Amino acid sequence: MRPLGRSGILSRRSVAAQVFVVHVVIVVLLVLAAVAALVLQGRAASEEEARNRSRAVAVAFAEAPGTWEALRSPDPTAVLQPRAEEVRRSVPVDFVVVLNTDGIRYTHPRPDRIGKKFVGEIGPALRGEPVVEEITGTIGRLVQAVVPVRDPQGRVVGLVSAGITVENVGNTADRQLPLLLGAAGLALALATAGTAVAGRRLLRQTHGLGPREMTRMYEHHDAVLHSVREGVVIVGSDGELLLANDEAQRLLELPEDTGRRRVGELGLYPDVAELLMSGRVATDEVHPVGDRLVVVNQRPTRLRGGPSGSVATLRDSTELRALAGRAEAARERLDLLYAAGLGIGASLDVGRTAEALAELVVPRFADHATVDLFDSVLEGDEPSARPDPSAPLRRTARSGVDEAPLFPLGAQIRADGSSPQARVLRSGRALLEPRLEESRAWEGQEREQWAELLEHGVHSLIAVPVRAGGQVLGVVGFWRDRRKEPFDEEELAVSEELVTRAAVAIDNARRFTREHGMAVTLQRSLLPRRLPDQEALDVAYRYLPAQAGVGGDWFDVLPLSGARVALVVGDVVGHGLHAAATMGRLRTAVHTFSALDLHPEELLGLLDELVARIDQEENTGGGAAITGATCLYAVYDPVSRRCVMSRAGHLPPAVVRPDGQVEFLEVPAGPPLGLGGLPYETAEVELEEGSRLVLYTDGLVEERDRDIDAGLELLRASLERAGESPEDTCRDVLDGVAPRPTDDIAVLVARTRAIGPDRIAIWDVPRDPSAVGRIRAAATRLLTEWGLEEQAFTTELILSELVTNALRHGSGPVKVRVLRERELICEVSDAGSTAPRLRQAAGFDEGGRGLFLVAQLSERWGTRWTPEGKIIWAAQPLP
Repeated sequence: MRPLGRSGILSRRSVAAQVFVVHVVIVVLLVLAAVAALVLQGRAASEEEARNRSRAVAVAFAEAPGTWEALRSPDPTAVLQPRAEEVRRSVPVDFVVVLNTDGIRYTHPRPDRIGKKFVGEIGPALRGEPVVEEITGTIGRLVQAVVPVRDPQGRVVGLVSAGITVENVGNTADRQLPLLLGAAGLALALATAGTAVAGRRLLRQTHGLGPREMTRMYEHHDAVLHSVREGVVIVGSDGELLLANDEAQRLLELPEDTGRRRVGELGLYPDVAELLMSGRVATDEVHPVGDRLVVVNQRPTRLRGGPSGSVATLRDSTELRALAGRAEAARERLDLLYAAGLGIGASLDVGRTAEALAELVVPRFADHATVDLFDSVLEGDEPSARPDPSAPLRRTARSGVDEAPLFPLGAQIRADGSSPQARVLRSGRALLEPRLEESRAWEGQEREQWAELLEHGVHSLIAVPVRAGGQVLGVVGFWRDRRKEPFDEEELAVSEELVTRAAVAIDNARRFTREHGMAVTLQRSLLPRRLPDQEALDVAYRYLPAQAGVGGDWFDVLPLSGARVALVVGDVVGHGLHAAATMGRLRTAVHTFSALDLHPEELLGLLDELVARIDQEENTGGGAAITGATCLYAVYDPVSRRCVMSRAGHLPPAVVRPDGQVEFLEVPAGPPLGLGGLPYETAEVELEEGSRLVLYTDGLVEERDRDIDAGLELLRASLERAGESPEDTCRDVLDGVAPRPTDDIAVLVARTRAIGPDRIAIWDVPRDPSAVGRIRAAATRLLTEWGLEEQAFTTELILSELVTNALRHGSGPVKVRVLRERELICEVSDAGSTAPRLRQAAGFDEGGRGLFLVAQLSERWGTRWTPEGKIIWAAQPLP
């Protein structure tokens, strides 16, 4: 580098010249500003003069002798127009206009404007007040004054206006402009001369620096260059090293005698030497130099008009790269913990939760992961705070980048001896084995597998206890074989945090498993365990509990009097123990109400009141109310083959005709149970023998991603393809409509049967006491035909008592019907509205023993109400 002398850069590109230009520009701007200000000021003064002049001329003309008399003359224009033009020419104004009080001109410089309306404000002048204004008139933009003309009495008899156009006002100012420009030019010349004198003096002072000052400047330059923590290298266009500071010599390991040598002769690393000799542009290029990583930036010096060559800066990024590596490792661990918080615990299944942990850490944290839990945890039982080390663990989850010789899924692991599981369970703390080949962790019975693991390449292990609320659930193992670096203390802390988060999820899944099992047990105990014996229907059913929790779906088959059968399907909204318990209460209530032989709509009405009372009790007691319950109740009579049904917010049933045609029955939809306020309606349909009646809950046809109408159409298609037996129908429907159910499902399929006329006998009984004997005789003959002679005597007694009771206490026609089904049923009907009541007769009572005798001779008896009256029935078992 050569010093700056008198022939240096300052002489070729003088600062004095730049200062001269700046001064000249400033002076020019100031002169222009002054000229503009003077012009504007002159124009303003000219406008003010124009306003004063026009007002003075207008006032003088208005007050001139003879002006007001001329306005009163027959032809004012003839008198005033010459005067006005004479004044306009003698006084520097552009017009003098005389007008009457209506604003009509009498004079104007342009005669064609005379007699036309004046342009301007005349209101104030008519009130006696002179007006001066700027307007656009008939001769252009102008300044005009309007003054009143008064008669001797002071009345305004006319107006006079005088004015000057803006163009003439501007001409007045423009006449002053040459003087202003001349003064500005003189000022500019004087300023330029003064600036030139100052620039010449500044040039002389700059070039007058002495040797001492120049030496001090170079000393400061060298001190800064060699003290910075960044290397600086300057290379000439011929590849010669011109400059290298101390940091550059250290980073590049340059020899001390580098002066005026070519870069290729310095023994640099090839990549760095090639870059410095090429002179190309480089930005943050990283090059290895020994055990360092050097970041190089390079730019050619000719870019700004300098000499040919290049300058490069270098900085050591070795420590920064190591720090970045540690920061990246910390970020990856934080990402792992964050992913654990999101991914682990999404399922309430213990096994799936353990699998989520094992899959998460492989290969991000470990090459293999195993989760071993106690069998009691998998079953949902409470684990012990101090587990028995001899209790076996179950391999619940396993994940790895390859097939390592670890215990398979489902295998039992004995945590005894010095195995990692045993040591972790005994101490209750995590175990770190950075180098397994140096450890004696698996001595004893695990020696063979230990040798296989070492042979496979497994070299490092972390074992962490799964603890939740002071209870030990199992052990998690992290293994490495592909990664060469062993586990360290920081990774041990990360593994403990991972397992702690997973332990909470595993314990939650364990609790859910326990509660789910209890709820399933409760629900299955509340559902029918076997179907009752009856001949009216061939019934099959399926019940699938929900995967996420037990629901409130239920069904029932209830034998009724007269060989009839009731079919019930219901659904309590919600899941869990509360829904299952509520379902049990509703099923018990339906059993109770059906024993009264109520019509379907009446039974649903009573059930609706019951649900409302349950809700009220739960709300009062702070419990969970029933947020919704639906029910479908159908009664099938095999004698008439008619089915009467009613529904409370439930889906309509489907019927499959014997020819395979599927139809959804139109049953009036009542409100769900517990809402109250609206009565329920019934629908009655006649079913051919062999028809299949299908009752189901909404879990069969409704899913989150499927509309209920699409589900019903899918059910229709499945029923059309289903087998003819109820069992086949249940299986085919579940496979076709809900292969993977998300809600609990109840399906009830009943194929109808009919009782033929050969098993029915009906007799009308006249209202005559002697008719009882004829009924007994007819019953005996009937039972003889049916081969039931042994039942004849008992049946005669039952019918005798029932018919006698109807004739004595009933009303209307009396009928007797005898049915042979699984039991022998005797029915006596009349039109009475009172039912007999069983009572204990006293020793001297004449009556009261008939029903007691019927109750003793029959297996069951009761009363059934009909629209025509009532039916008293009694059933006897058949041999």
